[in-house]
Amino acid sequence: MTPGRAGLWGGRGKRMCGFILAYLLLPSPCLGFLPNFWSRVLTLSWDSHTHQYITEQAILNVTVETLRDSSKRGNQADDLTGLGRGFWRAVAEVVRSNAATDFLSSTRSDPLYHFDSERVEQATLLLRRFWAQTLLSVRAKEYQSARHSLGRLFHSLQDFYSHSNWVEMGQRSIYLHLLQPEEPAVPVAQDDAPTCMECFSATCRNNLLPGLTQSQLLTTGYFSDLPPKPPGKCSHGGILDSSRYTAAKGGINKDSTSPLFSPHHYLHEEAAVLATEATMTVLRDLRDTVGHRSFLRLFSVRQVPALVFVIDTTGSMGNEIDAAKLRAESIVQSRANSAEQPGKFVLVPFHDPDVGPVYETDDPEQFKESMLTLMALGGGDEPEMCLSAIHLALVHSPPLSEIFVFTDASPKDAHLFDAVKALALEKQSKVTFLLTEDAHYRTGSRGRRKRSGRETLPPDRFSLYSSLSSLSGGLTIFTSDSDIHSVSAIVVDNIAADKVTLLHETTQRFMSNHSFSVDSSVQTITLHVTGTLIEIVLINPSDESQSLLSSQGPLAKLEPFKGLYRISLLPPIQPGQWRLRAKSNGPLTFQVIGNSSVDFLYYFATVNNGTHPGLARVEGNPVAGVSTFLVLAVTGLPPDETASFSHVTLVGAEGDEIRRVWLNASSSFGSVEELVGWLDSVPRVPFCIRLTGKDGSGNRLERVSTEMVQPTHVQIEVLSSPRLVPGDKTPVDFDILNHGPARALRWRASDDCGFVHTKEPQEVHVPEHGSFRGHVDLVAPASAQAGATVTLTFTVHALDSPDSNYAVAYLTVVPPDSDVSPPSCSAAGGASVCPSACNESTWTLSVLVSDSGRSGLAALQLQRGEGTLTLLHHLPREERVDQRQAPRDKKTQHRHHYHHSIQLEKGQPPFNVSLWVGDTSQPLRVSYTSSCCSARAELLVWDAAGNLKRCHLMSRQQRPPGNRNTDANGTGQIRPTVVFFLLLPVAVASVLH
Repeated sequence: MTPGRAGLWGGRGKRMCGFILAYLLLPSPCLGFLPNFWSRVLTLSWDSHTHQYITEQAILNVTVETLRDSSKRGNQADDLTGLGRGFWRAVAEVVRSNAATDFLSSTRSDPLYHFDSERVEQATLLLRRFWAQTLLSVRAKEYQSARHSLGRLFHSLQDFYSHSNWVEMGQRSIYLHLLQPEEPAVPVAQDDAPTCMECFSATCRNNLLPGLTQSQLLTTGYFSDLPPKPPGKCSHGGILDSSRYTAAKGGINKDSTSPLFSPHHYLHEEAAVLATEATMTVLRDLRDTVGHRSFLRLFSVRQVPALVFVIDTTGSMGNEIDAAKLRAESIVQSRANSAEQPGKFVLVPFHDPDVGPVYETDDPEQFKESMLTLMALGGGDEPEMCLSAIHLALVHSPPLSEIFVFTDASPKDAHLFDAVKALALEKQSKVTFLLTEDAHYRTGSRGRRKRSGRETLPPDRFSLYSSLSSLSGGLTIFTSDSDIHSVSAIVVDNIAADKVTLLHETTQRFMSNHSFSVDSSVQTITLHVTGTLIEIVLINPSDESQSLLSSQGPLAKLEPFKGLYRISLLPPIQPGQWRLRAKSNGPLTFQVIGNSSVDFLYYFATVNNGTHPGLARVEGNPVAGVSTFLVLAVTGLPPDETASFSHVTLVGAEGDEIRRVWLNASSSFGSVEELVGWLDSVPRVPFCIRLTGKDGSGNRLERVSTEMVQPTHVQIEVLSSPRLVPGDKTPVDFDILNHGPARALRWRASDDCGFVHTKEPQEVHVPEHGSFRGHVDLVAPASAQAGATVTLTFTVHALDSPDSNYAVAYLTVVPPDSDVSPPSCSAAGGASVCPSACNESTWTLSVLVSDSGRSGLAALQLQRGEGTLTLLHHLPREERVDQRQAPRDKKTQHRHHYHHSIQLEKGQPPFNVSLWVGDTSQPLRVSYTSSCCSARAELLVWDAAGNLKRCHLMSRQQRPPGNRNTDANGTGQIRPTVVFFLLLPVAVASVLH
């Protein structure tokens, strides 16, 4: 932000003041650290730490730490700028799930999710369940589901420190038992034991009973009447908590720095520090459990866009399949030569009546092999199961993907259109169609489709494809067999790293004018024009022009193909406003893309006046005609960039300006700037979002988010995302909200695994401005794989108007009885002491490692320490160790046993114990030896369920005998003996975070 721009309360911000002050008078209760940045405005506590800030800070810090550990780089600024738009969207998903705990009707008043009403033990079990779900999902590479579970875990964990008396007890470290069952538990006050004294002021000091601290008993505040507060118990407190009026009056929450909302506001900073430390500990434990690579993929760190192909394999598609193979080969090769991660590859073939299987991999070579197996097969009528294939591609691809569909047939599964549209919009993924069929075809020998004038098909049979590409921000290209390979160059253009969109418009006019702005950060600009051009003229900021169809020139190079014109601007590309003049007898679509790190994310939000002050994200499309906030996060800003952003424009499908929304800065974090705009009434027509500002040189800076927002008068909200247990029936509740007249609405629920019990659409009559609450049952078969994610999609539309909306939920399959017990470490050696001259001796410690759960030991790793960890195992002569480990093994014969050992050092990957030890349920003896100059070490131990134990090992220095004040140069004789002891974990183990 530039210094001269109006602040939140200046200029346009003033019109929101009355609204906010009126909101503060609403009788709404408040729980937890405040949900997000806007909560600071609503509570007038500008310096409060919110759930959003704590979560973002923790993820960013641990991510940068992980990158440095992985690449040994030390430039933090480069790390932040290069994290990518996908990273910030992944962080936003965790933050959104965190905040939703405060907003969803099923969780906002449940004390178990907030550590309220002394429900500490039950809330702790819930925390551990969230950890188990997160770990299952990450291991199954179901990253969206993992982010959802992680956000809920963070919310409850952070609330513990602001809702309990942990800080008031004098604790300055995190509570280990919450996430590590074998650590000592602090007892909770009895149900009938008073915990607080009366407090008659906004600020409550020393209102906890002295005996509570003296006895080190935990308590948490009761909130309103959910459940009713027993006499003498502590309240949550604050002006929005009705229980503060019942004895004992007052409260103990530390959610904010405002005494109006937090009676213990003066301890807010201490609670926030502990909550941040606990959040970072969870992230570090997750990273150490799943590995650096999976951790970075969980947050889409520096991930290039996924390559997603949906390919029709019927007999007429030979040329299209060959073109896709060649493009895939080119992309795989270019990514193999890049320093970045290769990204994800997804292939979904379809051939009526079969769809799939889905080929999904992170390995470029495996993807090449999958592509090579594709063949054009005979048979099949003209319509194909194309939408079913696209649905699978959307389920298996990450958000912000570009999906390319190669086909020459219309869809025969039109009933899936709403679900496919919902997933594309929810994931902000673009769907582009490369169609090589015209309106005529004939059926030739062996049932293969042939182009001919023998049979005429409806000219609008591809309309669903055009609609889907338009709504998602993709393109529909009608081309030919001869041009398909050249046209497929659009694949390479659209999956480039740091691709941004500068223009995306469609026109039906004979003559049309278009413009786009180039700022100083944009490189390598490419234009795509679909349709048939009569004339196109390009004009640069200096008013120099080039007629692209008739002549070559200094501004751009044009490549014409059937259905697509590819235009590349020639360097040097002049910053400023560029213009296009075009003539055509048919519809045209213009797409202008470039390379730049600067882009943005956005969502619509409404002020939540239920139980928590803050902005609640609008799921699905916003409601037309009502007031709404527009929240944007500008990503990838270089640290030396002084860009400023003034407004967004709501742009219609043909580029017409519908409305401007002026922006106010709310916060800046890392390489992200968060902006807020206020719409007093959401337009009733579809629109996309264009962000406008200026770069540091004064050039106009514009970015376009191309998916079309479709305002509506109907909403559908998923109220719960329960776990799925194999063999059980699980209900999922939802609400349908009608913001229009009384009418009939049709809703449908579908999933990608076939678990939904009711598959047919259902009709309900909903009164004017009324609602309907329903549920669907999902039945996971006994064979369902633990860790699998079910993508559940709800759609609803009116029978008397175009009004429609959607909601998407991610449900995780969990084992019926999870192992939540971590491994353990216990000392198994004698004790002696290191000499003061550390370089003259070594210290050794023997430890027994075992697993008390049902899973058995899985892996060990020396995380810290300069010594050597030796794994010892005794096996009878007949149970010889697999010789595949021989290079790292040492083996000697002793009596009737073989003594086997493996040595591990810091920096080596986790060693898979289960491949080496026959019975992983038995204890394993390890020995650590190190120079006395390296006095500390940390051993990580995992079981097969993923539970992690951190075992801290440390030597102890011996002082010289006699005069303890003898200086280091004294002449006293010191026997070189060593003391061994084990500090059983002093850091949090990520067993069940």
